[in-house]
Amino acid sequence: MKEKALLSPGEFVAPVISWLNTNAHGLFKAISTGVEAVLGLTEAALLAVPGPILAPVIVLLILWRQGVSMALLAAGCMAVAGLSGLWVETMQTVALVTISVLVAVVIAFPLGFLAAKRSGLESALRPILDLMQTVPPWVYLIPAVMIFSLGKVPALLATVIYGVPPMLRLTTLAFKQVPKELRELGAASGATGWQTLTRIEIPSARKTLLIGLNQCILLSLAMVVLAGLVGAGGLGAEVTRGLTRMEMGLGLRSGLSIVAVAIFMDRLSRRALG
Repeated sequence: MKEKALLSPGEFVAPVISWLNTNAHGLFKAISTGVEAVLGLTEAALLAVPGPILAPVIVLLILWRQGVSMALLAAGCMAVAGLSGLWVETMQTVALVTISVLVAVVIAFPLGFLAAKRSGLESALRPILDLMQTVPPWVYLIPAVMIFSLGKVPALLATVIYGVPPMLRLTTLAFKQVPKELRELGAASGATGWQTLTRIEIPSARKTLLIGLNQCILLSLAMVVLAGLVGAGGLGAEVTRGLTRMEMGLGLRSGLSIVAVAIFMDRLSRRALG
């Protein structure tokens, strides 16, 4: 006989979700429409040029800016997606990850900067970040799906939640490591707060900030399969399809394409921003 649960957070969360669905349906519908529109435009931009034309252009641009080794890596990664017959799905995944990372950075960077300046805010954010990183994504995905239904919106929400903590933590660390003498030098030279931030603090914190961005990108890519499970499409949906249909070939092709995207975005972000 199954014992009755003494702790059941769902009893408190479910009424809240029900109330939100009843009283804020219009707001959530507007958010969903906006997010899907942005993702749709990003996907359309990536797919506007056919893969056989776009891929060589990207390789040539990388050859010009990053050198031969990076161009060969880019060519190999894009070849995996193209030869696997998953170019469209790969671009859908790239669009989702790109928008998710941008949203995560917009949230994490200012909060991390403020937390570096105010220890009280850092202390308040620490347990929230611990919770975001330790709670399985499936858990906070449930209320997101209940509010926004299946699709790209809950997938993006889960990806953003997963990507914010490393970026925020490393942003805080980066600005805390800026030598006090540099700030004093900026103040002594008459620099404004904005000038001190852009010309002294950010350049000094650049290395750690880029590590945070890199971690944000990789953790966002780790959510690709989960995104596919909730109807966001892309490579994650193909992995899920291969698993449910027991199609080993499709699963392997999709998995290799995800690896190719991860390697490409990891190396490109390091080279371009490092």
